[in-house]
Amino acid sequence: MSLKLSFRQLLLGAFLLIAALLSATSVQALLTLERLAAQSRETSRDALMLTASAQQLAERSVAMERSARQFLVLDDRVFRERFAEAWRDALAALDVIATALPGAEPTAFADWRRNGQAAWEALDMPRERRNARQLRLDAALAQLPAINEELAERVKDEVDRRNGAILTELEERRTILKGQAAASIGLAAVLALGFGIWLARPLRQIENAIARLGGNRYDMPIAVYGPADLRRLGRHLDWLRQRLGHLEADKSRFLRHISHELKTPLAALVEGVALLEDEVAGPLAPNQREIAGILRQNTVSLQTQIEDLLRYNAASFDAQTLRREPTDVHELLARVIDSQRLQWQARALTVTTAGTPPPIAVDVDKLGVVISNLLSNAVRFSPAGGTIRFELNVTPAGRGRQLQIDCIDAGPGVAPQDADRVFEPFYQGERQPPGARRGNGIGLSIVREYVSVHGGTLQLMPSSAGAHFRIELPYD
Repeated sequence: MSLKLSFRQLLLGAFLLIAALLSATSVQALLTLERLAAQSRETSRDALMLTASAQQLAERSVAMERSARQFLVLDDRVFRERFAEAWRDALAALDVIATALPGAEPTAFADWRRNGQAAWEALDMPRERRNARQLRLDAALAQLPAINEELAERVKDEVDRRNGAILTELEERRTILKGQAAASIGLAAVLALGFGIWLARPLRQIENAIARLGGNRYDMPIAVYGPADLRRLGRHLDWLRQRLGHLEADKSRFLRHISHELKTPLAALVEGVALLEDEVAGPLAPNQREIAGILRQNTVSLQTQIEDLLRYNAASFDAQTLRREPTDVHELLARVIDSQRLQWQARALTVTTAGTPPPIAVDVDKLGVVISNLLSNAVRFSPAGGTIRFELNVTPAGRGRQLQIDCIDAGPGVAPQDADRVFEPFYQGERQPPGARRGNGIGLSIVREYVSVHGGTLQLMPSSAGAHFRIELPYD
């Protein structure tokens, strides 16, 4: 999918979306907790008010009884006023309790008011009816403690009910918040993973494109899908691919042209030197023969280098096609070793092989060139009397298996600073065999080309002594 937004804008948008999701959940949780805290404070305040009202009702009832009895004994209007004041306070507390309790007002409230009114009326009776007044007052006041206890119990039940309701709602909200938090975290993780995979896809495409360019694979167009800036970068990489492809083609054409152009005069030089050494033009003096030998040696060296250049160019073109067939690699290895017997025997070297893997479908000629170049390289760098080892193994690879070919020599090995460039064409490392002509640095490049076209890998393995090269070819 093509987008007009840039990679940075999309990445910022993804972060903001995830942050907004988590922030919304946090804000909702905060508001819920704040509301529950407010309800809890209100419930606590109401509970204190109800409890205080119930206590005040009981205390005012006691004060009413004490004032009423003192009035009956002393007949002092001060005690009657105190009764009236305590009665008003008790009625106020009773109204508070009645308002706070849910549902219809219980009969206990009416009973308390009726008995309070009866006590007041008893105090208003004439003094001459003292006994009747006493009896009526006792009857009215005697029922107030029981009513007060009933109302105190109702207040306690109401406080417990409200506290239970708060706890129940708190538990419900806690469960809801847990679910919302889990859902938000899960959704944020899914969004992060989705955005990560979606935004990483064009980065992988760019990475693969750069890897192909680094491996001199210019045949596949580069297309990057995703944000606008990454698509623009993909177009630049594709332009670079085409440019590098043209430069590589120009280089190959130049090498082929100059190599062929040099072969004709070089052949004339070789023929001329041969005629001089055969004394076709007349006898040669010792100094002249020495000069002719120098000419012959250098023309042969130059001819070898030109042929190597032609072979490298041919290998680059041949690597485009494969003719696979089941091949016994152990038998192929034995043939290649035998074909170079004179070279390694001349240096008193020993070449050993180990392992008999099952046949693998490869291009016999190209794999033969691979093994031959590895052996030539090992012979060139191995000291006289040394040993060159080839080991064949089958190892697991993902869902399949692969053939592993190890070539180990006893030479000076590859210098650490040369390890990253040892497979580059025309690159020559620092550690060269003493007294030998420096090579042209294309043997291992051809090996890498042919191994790569088989879908395999070529690696320089760590080694305490000598060079250790490993080839891995897939069976499937």
